[in-house]
Amino acid sequence: MSRIGRTPINLPQGVEFKLDGDLVTVKGTKGELSHRLPSLIKLEIKENQVLVKRLNETKLAKSLHGLTRALLANMVIGVTQGYQKTLELVGTGYRVAKQGSKLVISVGYSHPVEYSEPEGIKLEVEGNNLIKVSGIDKQLVGQVAAEIRAIRKPEPYKGKGIRYQGEHVRRKAGKAAKGAGA
Repeated sequence: MSRIGRTPINLPQGVEFKLDGDLVTVKGTKGELSHRLPSLIKLEIKENQVLVKRLNETKLAKSLHGLTRALLANMVIGVTQGYQKTLELVGTGYRVAKQGSKLVISVGYSHPVEYSEPEGIKLEVEGNNLIKVSGIDKQLVGQVAAEIRAIRKPEPYKGKGIRYQGEHVRRKAGKAAKGAGA
């Protein structure tokens, strides 16, 4: 039995959890999210808890059990607290500015890179080198942060680029100078 799948999902005050056939809708103070359940999974809703059950013991059902429970728990957290990732620009002359709903990022290319704010995501700029990506969908927040980071990944020699806040970049030694006796 999946340890994650067995754990009940606690519904905080103010969260509305609806099951309509195989479509689950979670509504909270920050917004609304929906997810389609796999056919091998069923839900039991008891007062302020949701239990995820599987219909049989096949390998696919076992793997979907924990996954579905985790996705539903992430939806509940998303509509109550939301998710946030912070990116930082490291490098001389690297900066970011917000113009309307677009980010204008200068990271050493011959032109500034523009990134449009997707629907359901809020992009904030602090100073000129911090980007905060926030929203209610955990997967979408992570995807947008990864797309922004991919504009200029941190390089291993000087450490310049766009990185997650707190991310450790492994540094490599540069080219070694030739010895005098060579």
